[in-house]
Amino acid sequence: MSGTSLDGIDVAIVEVAGQRVKSIGFVAKPYTAQVRAAILGVSDSQCTTAAISRLNFQLAELYAGAVRDAVRRFGPIELIGCHGQTIYHEGRSNTLQIGEPAILAERTGVPVVANFRARDIAAGGQGAPLVPFADYLLFRHRTRRRIALNIGGIANITVIPPSAAPQDIVAFDTGPGNMAIDALAKEYSKGILTCDRDGKIAASGAVNRKLLAELLADPYYRRKAPKSAGREQYGARFIARMKKSGVPLRDLITTATVLTAVTIAAGVGEDPASDLIVSGGGVHNPQIMAHLAAFLPNARISTSTDHGVDADAKEAIAFAVLAYQTWRRKPGNLPSATGARHPVILGSITP
Repeated sequence: MSGTSLDGIDVAIVEVAGQRVKSIGFVAKPYTAQVRAAILGVSDSQCTTAAISRLNFQLAELYAGAVRDAVRRFGPIELIGCHGQTIYHEGRSNTLQIGEPAILAERTGVPVVANFRARDIAAGGQGAPLVPFADYLLFRHRTRRRIALNIGGIANITVIPPSAAPQDIVAFDTGPGNMAIDALAKEYSKGILTCDRDGKIAASGAVNRKLLAELLADPYYRRKAPKSAGREQYGARFIARMKKSGVPLRDLITTATVLTAVTIAAGVGEDPASDLIVSGGGVHNPQIMAHLAAFLPNARISTSTDHGVDADAKEAIAFAVLAYQTWRRKPGNLPSATGARHPVILGSITP
């Protein structure tokens, strides 16, 4: 998995048997500044097809190296599920993830499942979120309402009612996760930082309530699910809009941090029997976690690690599970989450 936060490549090795999912090991390989800049470059609508083609192959070589490292540490594998790097996404219309699966299969000698999102869009869905299928397997509970929250570049939730059937699941992107915070922290530190480590910058600033109110006026937050978001909404143009306010960078980071938490809380809603199970990079930001606790006083907040699923590895684990479904010719989307007309087998297989 390599997500919209652009922090690097996550490799999870798991053993899947039916509905049982056992984690074997996890490796994270950070992107270099040059690779991160290249991905941002092809995420710009003005980029060249040559740049996209070259990066498509370069990323696959990096994925293959990360997989080989994981295999050396944790043992052999039989199948790879590769999400690829999203460079453009318009739910219900089109999406593009790069990272050539033929290269990955050739370098590892292992079949690869890739291009997961396109078939869901072809079936009328958003192409996202796809992780709820794994959330359902990993976290459903007989008596409690559980909400799996992943705070990556974008924040998304999977709402799992007590004793839920797959068609009962509701899932959607709540809005920005770490994306805006990371971009502002990089600018604030003059390129030294790639994130607000431990939320220290946000803790030292002040929320600009006027700007926060303007950002919260975005109709996206009141739109009903299914819905999805990406760098198109919270990338460079969003940061430029924030900076245009004239608010100091430190306070912009504080405001962006609160925006992430308050939009997550709005998506979660209140229920006295809710467990909020958090994963993703945002778990490591004490400011986000503290704001969530304040905005959701009745929720039992824990991390997926507390439930036996590494909080940093959960999304990579999810695409291993989805690859297993595809290999078995079983559907991997939840239409109640993506809005697709029916369940579909996701992705394509490179043997």
